[in-house]
Amino acid sequence: MYAKVKSLGIFGLDAFSVTVECDISKGLPKFDLVGLPDAVVKESRERVRASIKNCKLDFPVSRITVNIAPADIKKEGSLYDLPVFIAILTASGQIKAKINDYAFVGELSLDGEIRAVSGVLPMLLLAKEQGIKNVFIPFANALEGSVTDGINVFPVKNVSEVIEHLSGIKHLTPCYNDENKNEEVSYNVDFSDVKGQQEAKRALEIAAAGGHNCIMIGPPGAGKSMLAKRLPTILPDMTFEEKLATTKIYSIAGAIPKGSAIISQRPFRSPHHTVSAQALTGGGASPKPGEISLAHNGIMFMDEFPEFDRRAKESLRQPIEDGVVTISRAAGSVTYPSSIMLVAAMNPCPCGYYGHPTKECHCTPAAKKRYKDKISGPVLDRIDIHIEVAPVEYEQLSGKGNEECSAQIKKRVNAARKIQLKRFEGTDIVCNAKMTPKMTKEYCFMTHDADMLLKASFEKLGLSARAYDKILRIGRTIADLDNSEKIEIDHIAEALQYRSLDRKYWDYE
Repeated sequence: MYAKVKSLGIFGLDAFSVTVECDISKGLPKFDLVGLPDAVVKESRERVRASIKNCKLDFPVSRITVNIAPADIKKEGSLYDLPVFIAILTASGQIKAKINDYAFVGELSLDGEIRAVSGVLPMLLLAKEQGIKNVFIPFANALEGSVTDGINVFPVKNVSEVIEHLSGIKHLTPCYNDENKNEEVSYNVDFSDVKGQQEAKRALEIAAAGGHNCIMIGPPGAGKSMLAKRLPTILPDMTFEEKLATTKIYSIAGAIPKGSAIISQRPFRSPHHTVSAQALTGGGASPKPGEISLAHNGIMFMDEFPEFDRRAKESLRQPIEDGVVTISRAAGSVTYPSSIMLVAAMNPCPCGYYGHPTKECHCTPAAKKRYKDKISGPVLDRIDIHIEVAPVEYEQLSGKGNEECSAQIKKRVNAARKIQLKRFEGTDIVCNAKMTPKMTKEYCFMTHDADMLLKASFEKLGLSARAYDKILRIGRTIADLDNSEKIEIDHIAEALQYRSLDRKYWDYE
């Protein structure tokens, strides 16, 4: 007796179709599972056997061979429990329904309960592409499954519900797509909480409007972390495509927040400075998304930036430049998206008071040099905006004046992003920071005075070609905030000041 059941699998960010075949023949009782399974998949034999017996069904006392095809791709995880269960019952004649239009995904407990698995969303999107009309998923993944339209997604709590539906005893209702539901994104922080720091707020507004990476340098307690944590409140709302792309990554990582169908709030990841390079970029024997990919379409905040491991800092180079991170392992090579805004914060020296107006720095020149050498020139050159966060005066902290709230800043950011979306319509570019060199040349047209200022600054400061492009893109963003078609001399002057702090703090006496 033979049966064939459809299922799905995940490798990296991509899903692939899986066929679970079961052959039951005469011979000594034996249960073989083949098809390049890992240890977890092999253990499904015992989970399936116990589930069948504890659900008062008959486990065939015969030679059972289960093949999970294609056999040349390693199968990982517990998601194949349910299709193996269904294949055995179908081959033994206990399920007589036609199951050609069904796919099955889920982990089994020993009593037949179906438990949650990771990667449901990308698997459902593949099922839709391949014309599979019905998919059974764990009930715990129901909200995630509701995002996919065009197919019937049945969330089930136990195997009895699956069998009853297939047998026509009790039909299940598919979960409905609620992708058009506008979820209100609320924050418990606001820029109005930050007293003073007008220059830093302006720089972060520019960073948010153009999607630029930035680094904040200032003494302890000046408000660097406070500013960074409020940056998501002024970022543009996510498009549905961005939500879907981010949710796919969180689905694979098993990190979708409980009670959420889709990631509707831009991610804000803040790894500790002891994080390893592998945890940042992702990896493992079976590559999983790292912190950089989990921050896709959002913010990666790295506080105490110099204290991060050098390999971890250097691993940011490719993701910042290319917007993707590629991980190669023996099992294969996977590419995860990593379109992030990097926001770093650091003190100007080990004691934190170099350049402070009232407190004296006690660091030796050698200590200062060692501290600044923790950040390499290539990494610093890839950060668009350098922000000096000065200490706040008592009068500003104790003042009764109202600070501008996030909603007001966000209106200006949205207006600038709207201009950019129109400019890059028909491409996969959504903000000025992601412009290609060709686009930079095409869209960053300056007035004569602005061009002369940039030329003089380029020669005097010894800027790199990358810094030249980044200044143009920052100038383009400032011009967008001013609703100006051309980049004026004031825009270039402001953009240049955001590339000058490395001359101050990376030139210790």
